[in-house]
Amino acid sequence: MTTEPPRPAASEDVRLALRAATMYHLEGATQAEIAAKLGVSRPTVGRLIARARAQGLVRIEIGVPDDLSATVYTELERELEQIFDLTEAVVISDVPDGLPFGYQALGRAAAGVLARRLHPRDTLGFTWGPETVAMAQALGPRSARCATVVQLDGSMTTTNYQTGVDYTLGTCASLLQADPLRLHAPLYADAATVTALQNDSLMGRALDAGRRADVMIFGIGHVSTGTTLFEGSYLDTAMLDELRRLGAVGEVGGRFYSRDGADIESSLTARTVSVPLDAVRTCPTTVLVSGGEPKHEAILGALNADLANVVVTDADTARWLVEQKEAPAR
Repeated sequence: MTTEPPRPAASEDVRLALRAATMYHLEGATQAEIAAKLGVSRPTVGRLIARARAQGLVRIEIGVPDDLSATVYTELERELEQIFDLTEAVVISDVPDGLPFGYQALGRAAAGVLARRLHPRDTLGFTWGPETVAMAQALGPRSARCATVVQLDGSMTTTNYQTGVDYTLGTCASLLQADPLRLHAPLYADAATVTALQNDSLMGRALDAGRRADVMIFGIGHVSTGTTLFEGSYLDTAMLDELRRLGAVGEVGGRFYSRDGADIESSLTARTVSVPLDAVRTCPTTVLVSGGEPKHEAILGALNADLANVVVTDADTARWLVEQKEAPAR
């Protein structure tokens, strides 16, 4: 006659960890309810649940329903956040086509980000462009509040080019119940004029408020004849050629940077009326809203330059960005 060896008894700690984890994850009990049931303190319950996870006693799976799998990109968002040290990445399906209404999906996603991240005492700064116009169009009444909305870059030009700055400023101020602060200035001027504008009480107030903004939201411009700066006659082909020779791939507020994130010093630098890139880097919440293949390099450069800690983009762009960081160094 053979007898089975005695099975090792589970320790009391393991038993309690399993019981606490079962009540918490399967029965929906609160930590206070578990503490009362097991006769331990709430901190002890927290430690028991954590121990159950650490010892592999609990496995948590999150499943995306089939009907949402083509529009939800949780894993891709997580990859972007980890690779570029972002606070948040929001990835959508729709790829912007560059047309006026092609940014609507990005705008809705960006408006959702602002609704969660704006606070009543904040100053919101924005650069003009189709991305921020789309964000303003998507804002809902009472979706969020802030104290001030300020324009971060000059917009005046010699041509009748519609930047959308008045619409964005007015709509955001109205829906966010905020005071509007307009920067009545050109984007580029001669250096002496820029100095005078900075010393002007009204212009200086707007630029100072922009530099100290709590939240900034902006689109990205690339270096080509297809960019809004060229279409609005802010840049000509000679200036584009100079920027390309210097390695520029993109701009925020008319200030250019390279693919690896270095600021580009060009003949435009001293002539630019906008918040400097260092002010963007030190802003607590910076929201980059952009996408589409023509802007891939510009978005990568902006992320390498630490100009954004929140990114709203399309899935194709997000995959391309991940591939660039995962590719072996040449």
